[in-house]
Amino acid sequence: MSDDHAIDRATGTFVAHRNLLFTVAYEMLGSAADAEDVLQETWLRWVEVDLEEVRDQRAYLVRITTRQALNRLRTMSRRKESYVGPWLPEPLLTAPDVAQDVELAESVSMAVMLVLETLSPTERAVFVLREVFDVGYDEIAAAVDKTPAAVRQIAHRARRHVDARRPREVVSQSQTRAALESFLRALEGGDLQGLLNVLAPEVVYMGDGGGVKHAALRPIVGADKVARLLVGGLGKSTVPITFGPTLVNGSPALVVHMDGELDGIMAARVEARRITGLYVVRNPEKLSRIESETPLALR
Repeated sequence: MSDDHAIDRATGTFVAHRNLLFTVAYEMLGSAADAEDVLQETWLRWVEVDLEEVRDQRAYLVRITTRQALNRLRTMSRRKESYVGPWLPEPLLTAPDVAQDVELAESVSMAVMLVLETLSPTERAVFVLREVFDVGYDEIAAAVDKTPAAVRQIAHRARRHVDARRPREVVSQSQTRAALESFLRALEGGDLQGLLNVLAPEVVYMGDGGGVKHAALRPIVGADKVARLLVGGLGKSTVPITFGPTLVNGSPALVVHMDGELDGIMAARVEARRITGLYVVRNPEKLSRIESETPLALR
């Protein structure tokens, strides 16, 4: 087989599975930029493979991607130790059909991605591959260099950990949108009571400025504190602030512009029709893709 033909075959297979590989890497890393780097590293290794020796090309690609993501995840853990303020996943614009895949939409939601941050790198890889993509234990074992029996134990432990911390109910896209619309009406109207009505008493607000943009250095807990922070911040602004609907990480969210420039993405965790989590990403490095990219269908 000629080298050109082999590269064409490798390219076709890689492109066919690219969305799957990106999603695996993104769910492991919480960073679209790092996921793209992992895909580049995967491609460079993939073109060196003798395809005639590969029985299951999809599984082989997932294995390469997982190993590269694990290497990068360990490096990112050191970076996060010196990160200024809370670290939130990089917001990812997603196509409308992603939100219709309830299981996938929940797995990339800000709330669940934050839960995944509490897992060890290997636990996170095993959970993503098993629970989100239903990869077999033998395939996962090959990807993470563990025995199938060990992978089963890791999967059980990770599932129990995530289930104890993930949202208690799966909320529909329309319920999240309705809560955000009520939230936005109250916020734009400076209606403190209206905010208290839509925010759950135990709501948690997290802002990610990365030390570049102003953001609270610690999570803020409690409806009254969060409502006053938001109303006060909007009232102090000397330039126009506008909010618009968008679809981020498989769920309705708000895109924030300040004086016409993209300033942040605000995602929400909704339970029992009230907002229990507000996640505001202002770090410019995590917003660089938002305006330049078309929404991605994750798999």
